[in-house]
Amino acid sequence: MTEREALPTDLQTPLAPATPARTPPALPARWSALRRRLKPRAPDGLSSRLLLLTVAFTLAVAALIIVPSAASFQERWLMDRLQAAELASVGVEALPYSAVEDSTAEQLLSIGGVQSVVIGEQGVRRLLLQAPNLPRAPELIDLRQRSVGARLLDPWKTLFGHPDRSLRVQAAPRYRSGDLIEILAPAQPLKKELESFLVNSLMMSLLIAAVAGGLLYAALSMLVLQPLRRVTRSIERFAANPESPAETPSDRKDEIGRVERELARMQEEVRQSLRSRARLAALGEAVAKINHDLRNMLTSAQMASERLSTSSDPLVATALPRLERALGRASTLARNVLAYGKTEEPAPQLQKMLLARAVAAAAEDAGLEPDGVRLVRDLPARFTVNADPDQLHRILVNLMRNARQAIESAAGGLNKGKGAITVSAELRDGMAAIGVRDDGPGIPPRLADRLFEPFVSGGGADGTGLGLTISRELAANHGGALVLLDTGPQGTRFELLLPQ
Repeated sequence: MTEREALPTDLQTPLAPATPARTPPALPARWSALRRRLKPRAPDGLSSRLLLLTVAFTLAVAALIIVPSAASFQERWLMDRLQAAELASVGVEALPYSAVEDSTAEQLLSIGGVQSVVIGEQGVRRLLLQAPNLPRAPELIDLRQRSVGARLLDPWKTLFGHPDRSLRVQAAPRYRSGDLIEILAPAQPLKKELESFLVNSLMMSLLIAAVAGGLLYAALSMLVLQPLRRVTRSIERFAANPESPAETPSDRKDEIGRVERELARMQEEVRQSLRSRARLAALGEAVAKINHDLRNMLTSAQMASERLSTSSDPLVATALPRLERALGRASTLARNVLAYGKTEEPAPQLQKMLLARAVAAAAEDAGLEPDGVRLVRDLPARFTVNADPDQLHRILVNLMRNARQAIESAAGGLNKGKGAITVSAELRDGMAAIGVRDDGPGIPPRLADRLFEPFVSGGGADGTGLGLTISRELAANHGGALVLLDTGPQGTRFELLLPQ
């Protein structure tokens, strides 16, 4: 018999050629999403954690209440038996010769709920009421001197102890003279009453804890969770769409109210900043296009001025230097604006280099001359810095050119001015401190505090107000800083800090 013949009749169908199952492409994704939604997840919200903490704290409070309550209940139960036994002992001693019949003793013991009564006086122990022998040795509990741990532990020994467990309890008498009164009582009645007490106490404690915890959770939810949810929704909505209308903060005077008001204020400031940045971005794009066309026009104007320089007309020869200076300033401004408009400077390519060579190259490009504004080098021998050569050159050129322009501007342009720019260097706390000092007129006080802001110039009429801004950014990219140390009639001093 073949495998096909062994199959049931309803399964003996012709075998069709295998074709790939056509499952809707969205079905697996939907099934996965449904499984994720139905899969139980651990509570991760603040409200769930607060609820769990509330339940845990209420249960802990209930436990702290029940444990000492059980100890107090057992102690009261034992004291009641001792007092009953003490009263019974007084009745026994009132009989002639303290003689008690067995039936009477049994009745007195049953009334007191004890099995034996012993009175101790001046070191002598007297057995007043005696019960039959016990199957197990009793456990001693001395109520006159017990530690807190023993008091808290005894009820649980009673609950989980042996069914035949007996208690031998000692205490100081209250209604008669003597050193002590001792009773012998079975632990089983105490265990039953203690179980009933614990059940009732537990139910009452859980009820009180549940009510208190519920009220606490409701109060915290209303005072804390709901405002936090509102703040969270506001942050999420702002993150999704900063232009969305802001929620009106509440009038609360507490910390939550302050958080809501500060959040609304910060969101409004960010909105204003984003709008300003959007306008500046559009303006920057327009300026870049204008700057490109302007540079082309300036190039054409400079070529025309070069052709005019060959003219023999004395009027042209007189006006041409002024035209060339104006075209040079315009070209410099266009170049600096375009450089500042870049999104960011490239990362510095650090290398060890001699500072003296960098200073000499920068002084040449900055236009320092021995007959005019001269360079004075006060550098240690073979002093090296760890910097990007091109970016360090730009920083030094900006500082030296600004100083030269300030000195020449103060001299009124006569003989290009006379002065000195001193460059010094030293190692300080792992940093190379490069000082650039001039003997110019100084920077006006109204400009000193804003000197590193864009388009704020303190270097004379030829300044564009971007050189120091770009230089400070280049220094920060190195992990250093460019600071103005002092300025005044005696001159101006900058310091460039670079990590070694």
